[in-house]
Amino acid sequence: MTLRLTAAAFLFSLLCAGSAAAQPQEEKVLRMFLSTSETGLDPAVASDNATLSLLENLFDPLLRYDYLARPAKLRPNTASAMPEVSADGLSYTFRIRPGIFFTPDPAFKGIKREVTAQDYVYSIKRLYNPALKSPWAYMFEGKIEGDEALKTHYDADTPVAGLQALDRHTLRIRLKARDNNFLFYLAVPAAGVVAREVIEAYPGQAGNHPVGTGPFMVGEWKRSDRITLLANPYSTAVFHATAGVNPEDRAIAAALEGKRLPRVDRVEVRIAEEFQGRMLGFLNAEYDYLEQIPESMTDMVVRDGQLKPELAARGIVLSRFPVLQTYYMWMNMKDPVIGGYGKDRIALRRAISLAYNNAEDIALLKKGFAIKAESPLPPNVLGYDPAYRSPVPYDPALANALLDRYGYTQRDPDGFRRQPKRGRTGETVPLTLTMHSEATVSGRLRDELWRKCLNAIGLRVVFKSDKKTEIIKASRLGTVQMFESNWIADFPDGDNFYQLLYGPNAGRANYARFDLPAYNQRYEAARQLSDGPARQKLYFEMNQLIHAYNPWVPLTHVLSGDLRHPWLKNYKRHPVEFTQWRYLDVDVAQRARSTRAK
Repeated sequence: MTLRLTAAAFLFSLLCAGSAAAQPQEEKVLRMFLSTSETGLDPAVASDNATLSLLENLFDPLLRYDYLARPAKLRPNTASAMPEVSADGLSYTFRIRPGIFFTPDPAFKGIKREVTAQDYVYSIKRLYNPALKSPWAYMFEGKIEGDEALKTHYDADTPVAGLQALDRHTLRIRLKARDNNFLFYLAVPAAGVVAREVIEAYPGQAGNHPVGTGPFMVGEWKRSDRITLLANPYSTAVFHATAGVNPEDRAIAAALEGKRLPRVDRVEVRIAEEFQGRMLGFLNAEYDYLEQIPESMTDMVVRDGQLKPELAARGIVLSRFPVLQTYYMWMNMKDPVIGGYGKDRIALRRAISLAYNNAEDIALLKKGFAIKAESPLPPNVLGYDPAYRSPVPYDPALANALLDRYGYTQRDPDGFRRQPKRGRTGETVPLTLTMHSEATVSGRLRDELWRKCLNAIGLRVVFKSDKKTEIIKASRLGTVQMFESNWIADFPDGDNFYQLLYGPNAGRANYARFDLPAYNQRYEAARQLSDGPARQKLYFEMNQLIHAYNPWVPLTHVLSGDLRHPWLKNYKRHPVEFTQWRYLDVDVAQRARSTRAK
C-alpha cells in the first residue's frame, strides 16, 4: 500500500515553485536506507531503530542533542532556552518558541495549527495510555507529581498537578523526586509533540498519519519498501552547536551556523534488510553513506584494517565510531525450559554463558570491529567502569561440569542432554533450546556460531528465523525463549541500560522478564544518585547479580566502521541520535561527476 500526504506534498510544491523567469535549481536529495522495515510512525509506540530514525525527523521534542558537542549534551529545540529549574530540583519551566506549526492535515480543518504548551501536556499524558502499551512509559510513570491519577483511570483530560500549561507557550513539569536524567527523557523521539486533533481523527491509526513539526514530513510511503521525506516548509529549526577544537567540527560549524534546517530538499529512504544489498548499494552510489559496515561484508572494503586503495581513490572515507550500543543474548525467565530461579535453571543459563566464544565472534563475525562486553554498559556511558571484568569467562569445560552437577547428565542417543529428572517417576525429557534469529545472512552466520557453542556442551538448539519486527512483537508477548538483541542508548547514562533488566519493565524493554528483588532495589537506589562512587558500587553489585542469574549473555560493544561518499557534507556521527539528516548537505555537481567517473 502506498500512502500519500497530498496536502503536505502540495504545500511543499508551492513553496518550491519559483517564477517562470527564475533559473530552476537541481533538487538536493539525500539517499539513505534503513536496515529493517519501519513500523507505525507513532512516537508513543515505536521502539525499533528504523522507525525511531524516521520519527526523530518528523516530530519535535522540547530538547535535542547538540550536534557537535562531545561528550553529548542537550540544547533547546522547540524550547526557547534550557528550562528554569527550581531550587529543589523538582520543577522545570519551559518557554516554547512561538511560531512553530504542525504540518497540514485535514484534522486541522484548514487552520494553520501552532504548537502550544498544552500539546506537550497531551503528548506526555498519552504515554500513560494503557491501550498503547508505550515502551517509553517507564521514563515518566510514577515520576510526575499527581500522575497516579492517569494510572487509576486514564483520560487525556484528567488533571495532573505536575504537568501544566501555565499559558499558551509556558509548560511546567514538577517531579515527585529528583531525577538526574529527566531532561534526557524529554529529548527522546517518544517525547515529540503530537496534535490531539490528529490522534483523535484517526482512532488507532495514528502511526499511519504522522503529523509533526520536525524538519521533514512524509511525502510518499510504500510500507516496508521505501519512504520519502520532504523538507518541512514550516520548519523553524536553525543550526547552533558547540564545535570544540576538532578541525572537522569547526568546518561544520562554519558551514551551518545560523542556517535554517534541513539543508536538503528530500530524503529518499529504502528498506535494505540484506547486508549485501546495503553494501553494493553504497558502492554503486545508491546511498550517500553507510553506518556500521556489515560484518560479513568487511572484506569487500577493508584490507589490513584500512580502506582499500581503489575505494580511497574514489574519495570514499572510512571512519571508526564507538557506538553507545550493547549486543546481548537474552533468555526468557518465564520460559518453562530455560527460565526460573531454581539452581538447575540458573546452571543451564550459566553454562550457556560459559559456552559463548567471544573471541571467535569478534575476530570472525565482527572482523575486529567490536570489543568484549563485560557488563551491560558500553564505554563512554556515565557509570561505565573500564576496570570491571565479567566473572563468567569462555570455558566450555566448566560449562559441561556445571550441567553434570545440576542434573543434566542423561543424554539422548544422539548425544544431546536431557532435562533433569522431575517428579516421583524420575523420568527425563528431551532438552531442546529454541533461539529466534533474523532471516538475514548475518543472522544465519550467528546461528552457526551459537550452534557450535551450544553443541559443544551437549545442548541441542533449533533456530526460528523471522523479521526482527515480528520477533520484537513476540518478545513483548513472552513467546520467545532466546534471542540475540542489542540496545543503543536513548541517553548517555547507565540507567538507560540497567533498566533493561528492571522487573517492572518486564514485557517492555525487559524482554528477559528478569524480576529479582535484590536487583530491583539496587536499581531504584541507583536512580536517585548522580554519577559517582556510591552509584558505581550499586552498578557493580547489579553486574554481579546479572552474572549470578544469567538472564543475559553480554556479547559485544560495536566499533562501527562507517563509510561516506565525498559529495556528502557536514557528516558527523552522533553517539545518541539515530540520524544526521537535518544537518547534511549534498554537493549535487560533485555527485554527478563522481558517478560518471565511477
